[in-house]
Amino acid sequence: MPFSHGLAAALAGILGLLIGSFLNVVIHRLPLMLERQWATDCSGGDTAEPEVEKAFNLMTPRSRCPDCGHLIRWHENIPVLSYVFLRGRCASCRVRISPRYPAVELATAALFAWCVWRAPGQAGALAWCGFSAALLTLALIDWDTTLLPDDITLPLLWAGLLAAATSVTHVTLQSSVWGAASGYVSLWSVYWLFKLATGKEGMGYGDFKLFAAFGAWFGWQALVPIILMASLIGVVVGLALKLTNRLRDGGYIPFGPFLAGAGFTAMLFGPEVILRTVGL
Repeated sequence: MPFSHGLAAALAGILGLLIGSFLNVVIHRLPLMLERQWATDCSGGDTAEPEVEKAFNLMTPRSRCPDCGHLIRWHENIPVLSYVFLRGRCASCRVRISPRYPAVELATAALFAWCVWRAPGQAGALAWCGFSAALLTLALIDWDTTLLPDDITLPLLWAGLLAAATSVTHVTLQSSVWGAASGYVSLWSVYWLFKLATGKEGMGYGDFKLFAAFGAWFGWQALVPIILMASLIGVVVGLALKLTNRLRDGGYIPFGPFLAGAGFTAMLFGPEVILRTVGL
């Protein structure tokens, strides 16, 4: 690869660090924003919350330490470097900061660099960077809250269809449309079969939409490899959590992170590699 291409990938990695820092905000705040909106809707819009509490979005208020309320200054918010400089602790109260924050930044940087290195053309690289950022955010929100917000899954679905329609991806529009429809209907059918048989809900509607988005991005042919890989990842993680006594109450594990893991596998290696991995 020419040096300019490598430089572009490196710059994309730096951009990924910055985007990853913002994704940490989205992962934390978006579920809280949705909860507030649902509470407002249920109350008919009449809430007794103070005005300052209503100004809560991805930009406001400024980030602060959840333990002591210390406002995060700009030099304490430099991706990865600030975490290393502060030795993973709040500058004020010295309470430990979760290592997931720099992990998300580094993961986003690596994904962005890979997308620019491997994706054909600027439009393709930009599209797969957006796909990566959305998928990483969804995986962590679902792991934390068992929610897959429509605010992310639906734009991801439409972006996949648009990418196919404009030939940004190698998937034809016909395959993308059929993939989106098949992805949604397949998990929707599994959901209702399981519910009718057991009276329980085995997954949420967000899983249908995320799988539909994968169909839009990778085509209907990739759906079987992706669901097989997601199931394999789920079994491995589930067994690990059970052996270490870290299962949640009721033994419930959200399926979205495993779908996301399979989606990343398909993006990085291709659906065909997934089939070989599971022995098909």
